[in-house]
Amino acid sequence: MKRFTTLTSTAAALPLVNIDTDMIIPKQFLKTIERTGLGKALFYEMRFDLSDKEIPDFVLNKPEFRQAKILIARDNFGCGSSREHAPWALADFGIEAIIAPSFADIFYNNCFKNGLLPIILPHEQVEDLLTLASAKDNSMTIDLPKQEVRAGNKVYHFEVDAFRKHCLIEGLDDIGLTLQKSAKISDFENHAKQLTPWLFN
Repeated sequence: MKRFTTLTSTAAALPLVNIDTDMIIPKQFLKTIERTGLGKALFYEMRFDLSDKEIPDFVLNKPEFRQAKILIARDNFGCGSSREHAPWALADFGIEAIIAPSFADIFYNNCFKNGLLPIILPHEQVEDLLTLASAKDNSMTIDLPKQEVRAGNKVYHFEVDAFRKHCLIEGLDDIGLTLQKSAKISDFENHAKQLTPWLFN
């Protein structure tokens, strides 16, 4: 998993509440278990019309926001079904951090497992950032070690669980965490082979 330390990027404003996982990636795109290639389906029903043509007014279709790596939204982001394809689609599109006043629990947990940083800030601070993000030449910096969002001349402090912070900074997903114990796992297996060799034939 890619390490997350600091991120400086244009931010895209999506000032909606209750953005659910079906809005993030509609159900017809859930047939794959691959994490790649899902970015094209991100916010599909908002990004494309019935003829599969881009809707120019949607923020991520605007040239100045196509490369945004920070997304800012309102309450209850990621509600709905627990599909892990939602963070996969965001990551594959290029989104690395989401700022909102609140997140659905399962989506919030899935973000950390997939290298995304979900940041919870108070409503009034999110509204400030939404206003700043509406400018096409905006730039924001997220500093995970310092737990800060820096935008304009303001600094916003956010809280994050220490273990999840460590995993993002070190680029450790569940598999990476397990591999850190590979020596102990090998020792256990070698010992088990000596005690119960018939289990390994």
